[in-house]
Amino acid sequence: HSLRRRQRQMCIRDRFMSHQLFDAYFTAKAMGEVFSDHGRVQAMLDVEAALARAQAGVGVIPHSAVAPIQAACRAELYDFEALGLAIVSAGNSAIPLVKALGKQIASTAPEAERYVHLGATSQDVMDSGVVLQLRTALGLIERDLTQLADILADQAQRYATTPLAGRTWLQQATPVTLGMKIASWLGAVTRNRQRLNELKPRLLCLQFGGASGTLAALGDQAMPVAQALANELGLNLPEQPWHTQRDRLVEFGAALGLIAGGLGKIGRDISLLMQTEAAEVFEPSAPGKGGSSTMPHKRNPVGCAVLISAATRVPGLLSILFSAMPQEHERSLGLWHAEWETLPQICCVVSGALVQALNIAQGLEVDSERMTRNLDLTHGLVLAEAVSIVLAQRVGRETAHHLLEQCCKRAVAEQRHLRAVLGDEPEITAHLNADELDRLLDPAHYLGQATTWVERARAEHFALVL
Repeated sequence: HSLRRRQRQMCIRDRFMSHQLFDAYFTAKAMGEVFSDHGRVQAMLDVEAALARAQAGVGVIPHSAVAPIQAACRAELYDFEALGLAIVSAGNSAIPLVKALGKQIASTAPEAERYVHLGATSQDVMDSGVVLQLRTALGLIERDLTQLADILADQAQRYATTPLAGRTWLQQATPVTLGMKIASWLGAVTRNRQRLNELKPRLLCLQFGGASGTLAALGDQAMPVAQALANELGLNLPEQPWHTQRDRLVEFGAALGLIAGGLGKIGRDISLLMQTEAAEVFEPSAPGKGGSSTMPHKRNPVGCAVLISAATRVPGLLSILFSAMPQEHERSLGLWHAEWETLPQICCVVSGALVQALNIAQGLEVDSERMTRNLDLTHGLVLAEAVSIVLAQRVGRETAHHLLEQCCKRAVAEQRHLRAVLGDEPEITAHLNADELDRLLDPAHYLGQATTWVERARAEHFALVL
C-alpha cells in the first residue's frame, strides 16, 4: 500500500514537474541518460566502489569489505526522490548518498560499513563522478563530430565546383562554391575535434583530496591509495587535488562552446539559403517536418533552429562556469554549486545540436539551377571585379575601376545585363574582345581557389587520426 501511494505521488509530481517536453528536440537521448539522476548517482557510486577496491589493494581496508560495498553501489537500489529532498539540508548530493550507501551495506554486512568512503570527502566523490560522466559525454560528442566531419567532407567534394553567390554584409558579392562553404564548416569541426583530443589529459583527472586537500586521514598510504584509485577509474592522477581550481571543467565547457558556435554557423548559413528569396539549399524534407500551424505552404528550417539555439544558449551557460572560477580557499560556497547543473546542460544542448547537424548534413538538398539563376539576379554585376582586374592590367587600375563603375551604373539605370553594356563601350572593347568578356562574366571561371580550399579542408580531416 505504501509503495502504491508513493508511486501515485511520483506520477503526480512527474506530471507537474517533468521537463521532458523539449528533450527530444534539444538533447540527444544518450546524453540525457548520462546526466540523468541515475547517471549522476551511478557515477558517484562507481567512485565509492573503486575507492574500496583501491584501498583493499594497498592494504588500507580488508578485502572482505570490497564485495559488500560493490554490491551496494548500484543506483537502482536508491530512492532518488528521497536523495533529492535530503540534498536540501545536506548541501550536496554525496552526503545523503554516502549515508544511504552505508545503510544499504550495513543491512547485509555490518562489518564492511565502517570502510565506506574512508578518507574521502563529498567533493571528491561528486567531482570524480562528474569526470566519469564527462568521459562518457566526451566520447559521444567525439563520435558525432567524427561522423559529421566524414559527411561534410563528402558533401564538400560533391559540390566543390558548384557555383554559388558569395554574400558579404548579406549582399551578393563574387561567386564562391557550395563545396567551399561546406569546407569551411568542415574546418571548424576538425579544429574542434583537435581541441577535444588535446584537453583530454587535463580533463580526465581524478579528484581526491579529502577534507581540505591534504589526504591527512590516510597518512602514509595517501599517495598509494590515490594512485590505485586513479588506476581503478582509468583517470590520470593530477599533481594535486583541484577542489577550487576549476579550469579543467571550464576548458571543456569552452571547447563545447566553440562546437556550439561552429554548429550555429552551419544552421545560420543553411537557414539563410533556405529563405524563399534564395531557395538554394535546404534541410532534408520529411512528412510533417517544418510545417506551420496556419500556413500550409511553409517549410521551416526546424533543424537549423536547434543549431542556432545551441549557439545562443551555450555562451550564457559558459559564462556561469567562468564566473564560478574564483572559488574560496579549499572548498567553495555557492560557486561550486553553480557548476552542478550548468556543465551537464551544456553537454546536453551541444548533443542535441549535433544530432540535428548530422541529419541536415546527410540529407542536404541542393538546387544548383536556382543558384545559377540567383547569380544572374544582378545581371552580371557580381562579376564586375573579374572584368576590372583583367582590364586594369591593360589600362591601369584607376581607369579600369572608373570604366567598370560607370558601366555598372548604366546597366542598373537601363536595366540591361552588364555584358551588353560592356559590349557597347568602345573603351572596353578596345582591350577586351567578345570571347574574353563572355568568359569573364561566367561565374564558373571566377571561382579562384575554391576547390583548393575544399581539398585542403578534406586533407586536414583525413589527417586527423585520434
